[in-house]
Amino acid sequence: MSAPKKIRLDKAGKKLILNYADREFELPAEYLRVYSPSAEVRGHGVGDGTLVSGKIHVGVEKIASAGRYALQIFFDDGHDSGIYTWAYLRELCDTRTEKWQSYLERLQREGKGRDPDECAVKFIG
Repeated sequence: MSAPKKIRLDKAGKKLILNYADREFELPAEYLRVYSPSAEVRGHGVGDGTLVSGKIHVGVEKIASAGRYALQIFFDDGHDSGIYTWAYLRELCDTRTEKWQSYLERLQREGKGRDPDECAVKFIG
């Protein structure tokens, strides 16, 4: 998979804008953070990896190229160990709706939320 033609970081909007030959994509920082390709998030083997929650306010401090094959994203929560290959970034673009819905469903199943200041409470009556 080839690199985007243009990459722009919108710090105020907390998103990465990727221009490909066929279209433009906007990937929110929260989405990029919860789908980080790092071992910390993906896990070291099979399974769903670690569910990252409470990242609704996360932003991107900076981005840097990682050779000619990837991008390193530095988040303002200190996370910076994920190397986003061009192929993985395009996958995140093409499957954003499905991946985001899956993430929201997993948060709900595990009683977690997007906002770090909120707590999911289940009332048993």
